[in-house]
Amino acid sequence: MNYILFEERNVRTNLLPLTFMRPVGDIRIGILTIREKWEKRLEAKTSTLTEAYLSKKFPILKEDSNVLINGAVCPTDEIIDLVKKLHPNQTIVSGDTIVAFHVTAEELDNPVDPSSEGIEEIQVTENPVMISHSWDIYNKNDIAIKDDFEFLTKDRKSQPLSKTNVVLGDHPVFLEKGAKVECAVLNTTNGPIYIGEDAEVMEGSMLRGPIAVCAHAQIKMLAKIYGPTTIGPYSRVGGEVNNSVIFSYSNKAHDGFLGHSVIAELCNLGADTNTSNLKNTYDCVRLWSYNQQTFINTHLLFCGLIMGDHSKCAINTMFNTGTVVGVHANIFGPGFQRNFIPSFTWGPGHSDYKLDKGLEVAAAVFKRRGLEFNETERELLSEVYRLTLKNKRL
Repeated sequence: MNYILFEERNVRTNLLPLTFMRPVGDIRIGILTIREKWEKRLEAKTSTLTEAYLSKKFPILKEDSNVLINGAVCPTDEIIDLVKKLHPNQTIVSGDTIVAFHVTAEELDNPVDPSSEGIEEIQVTENPVMISHSWDIYNKNDIAIKDDFEFLTKDRKSQPLSKTNVVLGDHPVFLEKGAKVECAVLNTTNGPIYIGEDAEVMEGSMLRGPIAVCAHAQIKMLAKIYGPTTIGPYSRVGGEVNNSVIFSYSNKAHDGFLGHSVIAELCNLGADTNTSNLKNTYDCVRLWSYNQQTFINTHLLFCGLIMGDHSKCAINTMFNTGTVVGVHANIFGPGFQRNFIPSFTWGPGHSDYKLDKGLEVAAAVFKRRGLEFNETERELLSEVYRLTLKNKRL
């Protein structure tokens, strides 16, 4: 069977700026991205039905028989079983959310309503993790880490943990091949701790689960990491972090506090950057919505920073409670930053970050990380720049 991840337009826009550079299904929550969860459980590759400008990097593969899967839904054992047995004229739903449905190649080109008359609805009994807003990523990370941990470690044996470490709690610590952990305090009272392949937790670090330190990530000396937190592949983290998700290749390598936040790929937080995640008035936090072009109520007491790909901030940067930063912003200047910083902005006056300079910096960052800044990446960033010019509030 051919599996294709699709995304609902309102969910995609609700998840901006995190979906400027990727489909919904490539968001990381728990240990894995949503796509990785589906592919590992289905034991099959997936392609993507997404925005036209993303399709060069994330192309769609069509066959005579296809199953469209909602890229905002994390799979469960029940859902995987239902998807594998799915027939034409059947739709899997969770509440009012369509999880998966069967289509032909012709129907992909001429979409049909999966809830139309004559379509059998199969309602799942489990409550899967689903993301519909950016804050769902950290807010639902607890159960996502635990689900991924159980799936990835089932019937497997952890690499040995050095006796230089102190372990508290009854949940497990699991080390993949090549993981290094020395002289750390690992508290699993509230959940497991997963250390990915060739990841490193340096001496003096204190981790309180549930925590995922993904492959090749690095936890700096004396770091204090409160779960549920995910440190994505090749990211480097120090200082204090609480209930946050950091995607791949991003750095918060120095002291400073990051709480209830989501940081996308290839970002850098300068030394002593701090985020506020709770208002002094204890009011619910309002957050910029690209969908509604205004600030909306999250109905959450705790909400810190949502930062898009390639964005960076200087040392001693201070972020207000509930701040949204777009793609490729260069942030510096005294005092608290504004609660919404659009893509491709430069400095305290939010002047335009010129595209040529932005591409030059991106190429340098890719090279520093051992990655290739190819034409596809160049075109993707350029399109986000054009979208930003089209609507200055993007």
